[in-house]
Amino acid sequence: MEKYELMYILRATLDEEARTAASEELHKILTDNGAILGEVTEWGLRDFAYLIKDEPRGYYVIVKFEANSETLEEFERLTRHNDNVLRYLITVDHE
Repeated sequence: MEKYELMYILRATLDEEARTAASEELHKILTDNGAILGEVTEWGLRDFAYLIKDEPRGYYVIVKFEANSETLEEFERLTRHNDNVLRYLITVDHE
């Protein structure tokens, strides 16, 4: 398994309960497919430099985790169609 870092941006219009549920759903996709979650950092609401899906701001979350390539493929497949997720990016964590 390799170490990765995931940053995702949720809609700013979600209330705290909905935002927590959306985050838990994304984390569950990872863990259900064999990932081991590490540190989760919430950056909170931030303004965008430009509109993303007609939204001027979003709620940023960063997750460090270990997983294999199949886990990443499944996460991307399921997250691509999630309306609460404005953007996401997975990078290899070299730390």
